[in-house]
Amino acid sequence: MFQERKLVLVHRKTRLVELQEKYCTLGQAKFYLEQLGENFEDYLQEHNAYMQALQAAEKQLRLFGKFQKLERDFLPSYVFAPDDIIVVTGQDGLVANTLKYLTGQPVIAINPIPGALDGILLPFTISELQEVTKAVIGNQMGYKRISMAEVKTNLGEQLLAVNDLFIGPKTHTSARYEIEIDNKKESQSSSGVIVSTGLGSTGWMRSVLAGASGIAKRKVQEKLQQGIAWDSSDLHYSVREPFPSVTTQTDIVFGRVSPQSHFQMTSKMAENGVIFSDGIESDCIQFNAGTIAKIRLSNTQGMLVV
Repeated sequence: MFQERKLVLVHRKTRLVELQEKYCTLGQAKFYLEQLGENFEDYLQEHNAYMQALQAAEKQLRLFGKFQKLERDFLPSYVFAPDDIIVVTGQDGLVANTLKYLTGQPVIAINPIPGALDGILLPFTISELQEVTKAVIGNQMGYKRISMAEVKTNLGEQLLAVNDLFIGPKTHTSARYEIEIDNKKESQSSSGVIVSTGLGSTGWMRSVLAGASGIAKRKVQEKLQQGIAWDSSDLHYSVREPFPSVTTQTDIVFGRVSPQSHFQMTSKMAENGVIFSDGIESDCIQFNAGTIAKIRLSNTQGMLVV
């Protein structure tokens, strides 16, 4: 069944491959793991299972015609065509990381190792891939829309987030900035600010709320603890460890960012300020003195095939 739309298979390096690259040979990687008491066989079995799934996916997708295999590290520089169909071979984090480089192309997310991965964003298995791909080409599948957060700076830089944005210090130091939500504004010192999407509300944001609950000895924002819809038009922000002082305040520490909200942060840090999304620190925006970051709901939505 040959057709014109290109199928792009997104994959990532296994832990074993990353260790082999770090230590030059598989033998050195094995020696390193076993010296630390790790079971090398666990890494090897995971690698073999993933590679077997990846090869099976490639074999099935090549039957359809135009095909491209893409390793995760090349996502930021790859130019996707508007009518591409994207197939991602998990984990969940790889799906999230892929979605933010797309502009609404459909994503078929495959769980390559069902017994080892949670697969919240991975509704299909390798055995279902061929039929699902046919159905997507024939416009016979449904989609789950996934909202994204967007940050733009006064320096012309932009970044999308499927789960969350982090705005704060590069290392474990205090961030200094001015935060503004609608008509409220204050100077703050904290360990950074998390801005979460609906999808990310059960991730980093949930851990922030759990910590706050433990400190307060009571439930904090119980409704949000259970997460919100993946296509929600609201974002939520939380300031991590805000510090009150003569020059810094702690009134604006948690809240909702609606589509009508005006939410921005202005850096007061001479250096080491960053903004990154979805835990990928290497793909970041500098957030140093004078940088103004405006955060809002993105017009772009992820399209996950279901």
